[in-house]
Amino acid sequence: MSDPKSAYDGPAGGWAALGASLRKLKDEGALLRGGRALLRTNQAPGFDCPGCAWPEPEHRSSFEFCENGAKAVAAETTTKTVTPRFFAEHTVRSLEERTDFWLEDQGRLTHPMRYDRTSDRYAPVSWEEAFTRIGAVLRGLDSPNEALFYTSGRTSNEAAFLYQLFVRAFGTNNLPDCSNLCHESSGAALSQSIGIGKGTVTLADFELADLVVVVGQNPGTNHPRMLTTLQEAVERGARVVSINPLKEKGLESFIHPQHVGQMLTGHATPISSHYLRPLVGGDLALFKGFAKVAVEIEDEAPGSVFDRAFIADHTVGAEAAIQDARDTSWEEITRESGVDEAAIREVGELYARSERVIVCWAMGLTQHKHAVPTLQTIVNGMLLRGQVGKAGAGLCPVRGHSNVQGDRTMGIVERPSEAFLAALDREFQITSPREHGVDAVKAIEAMSEGRAKVFFGMGGNFVAATPDTELTEEALRKQKLTVHVSTKLNRSHLVHGDEAYILPCLARSEIDLGPSGPQKITVEDSMSMVHASRGRLPPTSEELLSEPAIVARLAQATLPDSKIPWAELVADYDRIRDAIARVIPAFEGYNEKLADGFYLGNSAAERRWKTASGRAELHVHPIPKLALADGLLRLMTVRSHDQYNTTIYSNDDRYRGIRNNRRVIFLNADDLAERNIASGDRVNLVSVYEDGERRCEGFDAIAYDIPRGCAAGYFPELNPLVSVRSVASVSGTPTSKWIPVRLEPAGPRSGS
Repeated sequence: MSDPKSAYDGPAGGWAALGASLRKLKDEGALLRGGRALLRTNQAPGFDCPGCAWPEPEHRSSFEFCENGAKAVAAETTTKTVTPRFFAEHTVRSLEERTDFWLEDQGRLTHPMRYDRTSDRYAPVSWEEAFTRIGAVLRGLDSPNEALFYTSGRTSNEAAFLYQLFVRAFGTNNLPDCSNLCHESSGAALSQSIGIGKGTVTLADFELADLVVVVGQNPGTNHPRMLTTLQEAVERGARVVSINPLKEKGLESFIHPQHVGQMLTGHATPISSHYLRPLVGGDLALFKGFAKVAVEIEDEAPGSVFDRAFIADHTVGAEAAIQDARDTSWEEITRESGVDEAAIREVGELYARSERVIVCWAMGLTQHKHAVPTLQTIVNGMLLRGQVGKAGAGLCPVRGHSNVQGDRTMGIVERPSEAFLAALDREFQITSPREHGVDAVKAIEAMSEGRAKVFFGMGGNFVAATPDTELTEEALRKQKLTVHVSTKLNRSHLVHGDEAYILPCLARSEIDLGPSGPQKITVEDSMSMVHASRGRLPPTSEELLSEPAIVARLAQATLPDSKIPWAELVADYDRIRDAIARVIPAFEGYNEKLADGFYLGNSAAERRWKTASGRAELHVHPIPKLALADGLLRLMTVRSHDQYNTTIYSNDDRYRGIRNNRRVIFLNADDLAERNIASGDRVNLVSVYEDGERRCEGFDAIAYDIPRGCAAGYFPELNPLVSVRSVASVSGTPTSKWIPVRLEPAGPRSGS
């Protein structure tokens, strides 16, 4: 059910978060196994949380995990299993009728499986037979570029490095990655502006900041440990400004579940001093408004706002950006942002007068056609004030999955640099291909058009993560071979090619026992800190292999004449790390530095600008005109609180008052009334693009506090509405936060 009157009215965290964590452990039958694992989560020694990439503090508590981290560990340490008997009892066709939640709730995969077309079932297969057959298909392709090798952000540094090495030794740069679907816009914007595609801050900067701006992000659900950092900043006197079309509980108030005093008294910490609610897509206009306020103050009192020495010594394009702010009218700013001038002026003045500012963002900014211009507009404002390369200040793209940034550092990228390829070739005596590969969206197009014939997924749930679901599924079904390395059953296993395999791998919490003893892997968090992770629990099944072992055996089967010592590398992961240290300069002394973890450094944070000009570059962009045809709404997809990426922990969304329902769409009450739709009525959604219309049917319309003309709903349920051709400029990220839709009445509420 979903009832707007039952919306949660408490703070984020608190007893509700603690209770939800315990219920998930119980539901998974993992109170003992999962409880043991949680005590070692984000600890040293221990294993890195398989959830988000928010970094661990220097001084860790005994319980360094959050509600959704606990759910991720519970799901991973579940005692439920998906065995060959399960597959014997279910045809793939019957499994297609199940929900995403039901599929993953069946438990951990235990054996390698091969699809049998005759019975429409997966049947057990030996590892040797699976690798032999997969290798044979890959060798039989007309070109290595007919194969696609996708990567999830959960994959470790060691597995990712071996994976890209195998793919390049095989002969292609077709390494689409989950980054293509989320923060690709961040990397593209920052690389052009400051010469590095990563954020410039560390956790220590939050201890000094006067102002933290959180825009296009919902940390209470997606990065709950970030709330502790924001809470600590507020309690020492910093201000937090939140910018989001939806009011999110985690940005309003928070009770830390591990603070006994707060838990006993129920006293929550207010998080945001200001909360702005722009129209979906209106952030570029809003930040132009902040810049205009700063310019007005600077014009009245030169030197009071802008860091003129920094501008002169480190930037190009500053005067153009300043003049652009002067020339942009308040009428345009307020119309396109949806925020009134007084509110923009109030926050803009706070920004202009704060000594140390951090701006954080996530997919609310990156999944728009104008994502890169929006982010560069934010960077412009920070550069004018000298807020990059300054203690307590900087840029903070908050990455999602736990090692999505590390995978990129390890070479999981379809457009690698010449320096990286040259170093890789020297180390392994290979000749890597120089032709650029395809990203995730281009991979869908390649499969759809018959240019790709093999899809290999190293983790993740490609079908549920990508846009244009119907087209994506059709494309995958055209493949000669599909392979998925996974820990749990998901939708992608059911959308298979002519030949298909499921290869089950160890989870991060499980002991990885190699010939030289228990192995550790490493990850890089959202702030460029690298640390070790060592599983502590017995594996769910004796049949499971580690991801590095799977890559090595795949390489041996595919490249029988390869001189790369695959078996030797995976016998002791120290050898993989030694090779990484010789290929990637920042990892020199990798194994020696792992005891305490280490910081990779950030050139922009050191005010070294690896741009074409050798300086930080300000890029001026016009405010996009985002008006839609009459009757259309701006729909953005979001996660529920019981969801992490494509993994659904339950069908509830506690903070938004939703119970046992994911087929909902949140709408302004006036928009419902204008369409003669009552809150709770069922509607169909139709997206409208130049390349045609797409439909999602049977959703409950819920009156919600969201700006007029805007709407929100959950992915992956609404992914079918996103055109594969609607992507961000420069980055190619799908525009899942900007879907032009109309509503069609579909009858009374479900269950009524």
